[in-house]
Amino acid sequence: MKMVQLDKAKHDRHRFDCGIDALNNYFKIMASQQAKKDNTRTFVLEDINCTEHVIGYYTLAMAPIDLASLPAKLQKKHHNASSGGLIARLAVDQRYKGNGYGEWLLIDALRKLLMASKTVAFPVVIVDAKDGAEYFYEKYGFTAFQDAENKLFITIADVRASIGL
Repeated sequence: MKMVQLDKAKHDRHRFDCGIDALNNYFKIMASQQAKKDNTRTFVLEDINCTEHVIGYYTLAMAPIDLASLPAKLQKKHHNASSGGLIARLAVDQRYKGNGYGEWLLIDALRKLLMASKTVAFPVVIVDAKDGAEYFYEKYGFTAFQDAENKLFITIADVRASIGL
């Protein structure tokens, strides 16, 4: 499997369909524009049989942390923190679902954010879970923010402990 940055000249974005319009539209229309503006980075998992076909993708960025919505213990520990790594989007094309690619994408995204945290420190990874995907992230140790059920976080310390980089 090969994970690379989205290349709009190579990857067939219009073929991609995860079944969620918001994720499809972002990938087809906005991902390249946001990367060009240095707002986000989108990575794609290429199909080894046809590298133009995208199995899945995720988008990374930084996001502000609302410290008040973290548990009290983390509020105290990270009272000076202002931002965290963000997995803004993560989706798998319907043709490839049920093969563990979502987990593979999540782990790859967490690895990239963990590596980034070694250069630019941040205490948490935040995820915006679309259309009921909260359960998927909770299986991997993410916890819902107190004020938003579709917004979850995991500490970089927990990522480091589980991935071991």
